[in-house]
Amino acid sequence: MTTEPHVARNYAPLDITVATAEGAWVTDLDGRQYLDMLAGYSALNFGHRNATLVQAAMEQLGRSTLTSRAFKTDQLEPFAAALAALCGKELVLPMNTGAEAVETGIKVARAWGYRVKGIAQDRAKIIVAENNFHGRTTTIVGFSSDEDARTDFGPFAPGFETVPFGDADAIEQAIDDDTAAVMIEPIQGEAGVIVPPEGYLRRVREITREKNVLFIADEIQSGLGRTGTTFACERESVEPDVYLLGKALGGGIVPVSAVVANEDVLGIIEPGQHGSTFGGNPLAAAVGHAVVDMLATGEWQQRARQLGEHLATRLDALVGSGVTGVRTVGLWAGIDIDPAAGTGREIGEKLLARGVLVKDTHGQTIRMAPPLTIRATEIDWAIEQLALVLGK
Repeated sequence: MTTEPHVARNYAPLDITVATAEGAWVTDLDGRQYLDMLAGYSALNFGHRNATLVQAAMEQLGRSTLTSRAFKTDQLEPFAAALAALCGKELVLPMNTGAEAVETGIKVARAWGYRVKGIAQDRAKIIVAENNFHGRTTTIVGFSSDEDARTDFGPFAPGFETVPFGDADAIEQAIDDDTAAVMIEPIQGEAGVIVPPEGYLRRVREITREKNVLFIADEIQSGLGRTGTTFACERESVEPDVYLLGKALGGGIVPVSAVVANEDVLGIIEPGQHGSTFGGNPLAAAVGHAVVDMLATGEWQQRARQLGEHLATRLDALVGSGVTGVRTVGLWAGIDIDPAAGTGREIGEKLLARGVLVKDTHGQTIRMAPPLTIRATEIDWAIEQLALVLGK
């Protein structure tokens, strides 16, 4: 296996060294091509080096890249206006990484709780779900269920209460006078593409309205076309109070994230209370604006729906043949591997040898989240390779 002696071992990558990439394919140092069925955990929704997004980046590289938010730029307000319109909201707070968006959402929720709801100082509580994945900062891993993420990183920040994912009644029971927000992933990605029961999101929306609590939707992995809708919440016609966005918003070119909400929520943040040197920089804003323009047409969402149905059909046919379960939403799938066929990691390594890139999670599950640019014939080929490594 290729070693990386000077890279900290916070990842255990598959044994491939990518040199170039385009569309749904990457090429290693030896010139061998691989079909990317992971797409940077949805950061590459529009494929590697998407021509429209690369052009937007190149044009902006020739103009300006960074000023800090000490000054206005000609790219930030147009980007914010377009993203706000896409979300049906009024304000955008730009950041860089998904974890930064989550941390910002936590700060906004607490400030709203104190300044609007009237929660006593330092008592604000946020309800989260078991098996969540919202990032890896010390605050976020403090309310994670993943012991690998938590062990030896405490002490952790208080103010979070965990309930089972998919259980709206548990959320209702956990809410008290100190609850500022409920923060959930509409679909849990890192957990294995776990889809909640029908009606769950609608009930969460009803409960949070009734109890005067913010509903924060972490759509960093599930949003921006991945599930066949712009946001996964749309699958139940639900609009949260706050969207947390990232990954695909940067088009796989630069890190771009954002918190999007209305004035009555996000407007409580005043100058000096939150910021980022790189957040909302001109290059990020130009690329993010191009991403929003692409999504505004609806064609990418439709493509994810149609190709997702094709992916689901092919994967469902493997259940009982080395696969114990499949969950597919748009172009996003969690595939539970029969232990008799191997672990998720072992199946990933076997697929790598056949030119297909996937990622395992939680031992027996592999995830597929190909770029929305993938073709049906390429999906067919990838599933054929999976069937072969399963011995079917």
